[in-house]
Amino acid sequence: MTELQSESEILLGHVAKRLTKEEIERIKAQNSRLVSEFRANQLEKDAKKHWDLFYKRNNTKFFKDRHWTTREFDELLGLGSDENKNVLFEIGCGVGNLIYPLLEDGLKFRKIFACDLSSKAVELTKNHVLYDIEKIKVFQTDITTDDCFAEVDCSVNLATLIFVLCAVHPQKFKMVAQNIYNVLEIGGVLLFRDYGLYDMAQLRFKPGHKIADNFYMRQDGTRSYYFSIEEVTELFQSAGFQVSTCEYIQRRTVNFKDNIDVPRIFVQAKLKKV
Repeated sequence: MTELQSESEILLGHVAKRLTKEEIERIKAQNSRLVSEFRANQLEKDAKKHWDLFYKRNNTKFFKDRHWTTREFDELLGLGSDENKNVLFEIGCGVGNLIYPLLEDGLKFRKIFACDLSSKAVELTKNHVLYDIEKIKVFQTDITTDDCFAEVDCSVNLATLIFVLCAVHPQKFKMVAQNIYNVLEIGGVLLFRDYGLYDMAQLRFKPGHKIADNFYMRQDGTRSYYFSIEEVTELFQSAGFQVSTCEYIQRRTVNFKDNIDVPRIFVQAKLKKV
């Protein structure tokens, strides 16, 4: 093993990606100037405000509908076939980019719950043409707080947490995992996907944006964390989940119009309440 590979492995700690010399230097540079403690505390305090401003500015145009979820999680297809039994809970729903594509594809659920930190996102989700007040309940909540799911008034057997935990302060990850465990019925399943350690987006941050290990501030004040599979496994096991699968998923972000074709690293897991 070369000296570069050895240093890369020390920084990486997993096999999803071997860092190049240039990428190692980027990671080192990020540590040269961190977000101040005062600024970091303000970002935490104003998290809801920054996401409200994000959705006010972007409306429903930023995130694409997640038509890929049934390909990645076949549990959605199985559970979406019995509208008399199954209850879906999308945690961190944004503007409904997961629940509405499922309904457009013909999946049926007895009840759908959806929540988001942003009141503006909740408003936009309710404005969708497929919103049905009788079957869909959308509400604003902070998933890092006690009793955050008080509005969920029936048993939930399938929950999703997709590109949501990354926006939470790492010190509150365990509270989120425990809250989700508590809202699920025995045998209930949580489907998880989020940004993987040393994803392209992490490597692009410049000095002055790093808050803590693998935790960064974006230009708009929102934040993003990058996970290892070991960390995700330990987190959800500590809350009582059985980890069915937890793996790195490597994909590409392609936009022919803007001549973009870049590799991405995500962590994907299926977790069961036992």
